[in-house]
Amino acid sequence: MIKKPGFFKRLKALSLAQKQLFAVALCQRMLPNYQLFSEVCKFGEPAVLSTVLELLWQAQYDPKLKFNIDVQLQRLEDNTPEPSDFEAYGVYPAMDAVVALSTLLGAIQGKIEEDIVNISKLSSSTVANYIEAISDVELEDDAMDDFIFAHPVMEEEKALQNTLLEIIEENPKITADLVKGLRQDIIEAGVSNIGISV
Repeated sequence: MIKKPGFFKRLKALSLAQKQLFAVALCQRMLPNYQLFSEVCKFGEPAVLSTVLELLWQAQYDPKLKFNIDVQLQRLEDNTPEPSDFEAYGVYPAMDAVVALSTLLGAIQGKIEEDIVNISKLSSSTVANYIEAISDVELEDDAMDDFIFAHPVMEEEKALQNTLLEIIEENPKITADLVKGLRQDIIEAGVSNIGISV
């Protein structure tokens, strides 16, 4: 049996277009975190994030689509919550959702592939922070890492990112059907990376 290379090695081996599709899918999955926070704390406009996502999905298969990245980045910045202004824990996953989208837009604008890959880590760190916040356990650093890594929510995050990577690896040519199908699957699943559904 041939051992597959590690996850990040495989992710980095994707083409720029494939990396972008992977990152857009993860950003879509983080959207409910923002939507719920916005609803509960009466902050921001989730529609701004939805619009950016819509443009990003469409840009994956429509090379003629042009949009002003600077304008979208400004809109995202205007809708980024400041954690010190809120007592609710939800501000952190909500902020991560905006940061992921802003990072992706900036990375596409500057063709910075490393930043696109880092969206995978950002999504996982949202999950890790959430697990730490909800778990009533006092553990030393290494033990805490092990605990987080084995947690069902993190298991699900790893499984989803793996499945997503496999689908994209198997489809080097990005077609409209592939993009629309992925988008529909994530929206229909309706659950964020930390298990929130709106």
